[in-house]
Amino acid sequence: MNHPIIIAGPCAAESQEQVRQAAVELKDFRLPQTAGGRGITFFRSGAWKPRTRPGTFEGVGKEGLLWLKDIQESTGLQTCTEVASAYHAEEVLKVGLSAVWLGTRTTANPFLVEEIAKALEGTPLHIFVKNPINPDLNLWLGAVQRILRHHPENVYAIHRGFSDYHTGQLRNAPLWRVPIEFKVQMPDIPLLCDPSHLSGHTDFIPDLAQRALDLNFDGLMLEVHHHPSQALCDGPQQLTPKTFKSLMHTLSWRKSLPSEDPLAEEKILIDAIRTRIDVLDDDLVNVLAKRMELVDHIGEVKKRGKIGIVQIERWNQVSDRTREQAVEKGLGEPFIEEVYKAIHQEAIKRQEKIIRNE
Repeated sequence: MNHPIIIAGPCAAESQEQVRQAAVELKDFRLPQTAGGRGITFFRSGAWKPRTRPGTFEGVGKEGLLWLKDIQESTGLQTCTEVASAYHAEEVLKVGLSAVWLGTRTTANPFLVEEIAKALEGTPLHIFVKNPINPDLNLWLGAVQRILRHHPENVYAIHRGFSDYHTGQLRNAPLWRVPIEFKVQMPDIPLLCDPSHLSGHTDFIPDLAQRALDLNFDGLMLEVHHHPSQALCDGPQQLTPKTFKSLMHTLSWRKSLPSEDPLAEEKILIDAIRTRIDVLDDDLVNVLAKRMELVDHIGEVKKRGKIGIVQIERWNQVSDRTREQAVEKGLGEPFIEEVYKAIHQEAIKRQEKIIRNE
């Protein structure tokens, strides 16, 4: 399949007119030439909507599949919807949609994944597997492997973030190192990002989408609704067709690796590993910044208590502990000593400034 893979459409199929409006707006859309100049790959909309609590809109069910089938036949757009059971998969096959995705709750249940995989065995459908709700890499890998056992072609993964009580402004924690590790372990499976569910609000979608592209993701899945303020679910995270088109032409797109390159597989793997290093470097910087914030707090306490900055006994404890940990993890003692000397010197400088009221 041509990259980038772009999936767009409303979160849920609410009415036939609502779905058709979005499809009409998107059917003639073309990506910028830097991204291949193609239209969207799949038009998406959920017929069934698994909700956390009862009493909320849970989709229109089978009727929505007929609306998507009509769109597929009248506009030429390939359509897809979420399936959470073998029954859902069988109903999709009856109407002849082009693709399905497994949601985060479904991916977390190996029994459901196995049943869906068997129901789709031998079919030409494209199957997208979202990450599980918790950052369990093996569970995600296992779900994709279960699909591949019964459906070895046209299988993809989607990163939509993870549930976390401390995600800050975002709806779900990105934890980029998890999807990058997925890519390292399964380099042949195209990996997409779902910035809509990551963000929870359209304000954050551009930065998240660009971050995914910078990390060499293979495409994006975005929620697009004609009137987001009137949406029956997830309105704040749905783009209008106009803002979707603007975003697609604002993003910086990377060039795909030529498929005829004899070293393509090795280069893809190297690229994935380097991306993992980039993500870990980001984590290192963030951890160091948080560490220095704590150093500053200690500096304030030392200032109030008129306590000396350098505490040799504490420094020796830190040095001994980090050396032991370094040896256990295969790091050289001289290396870790140099790293922590630099950290210690920076901590002293910061506390000196606090003591001197700078």
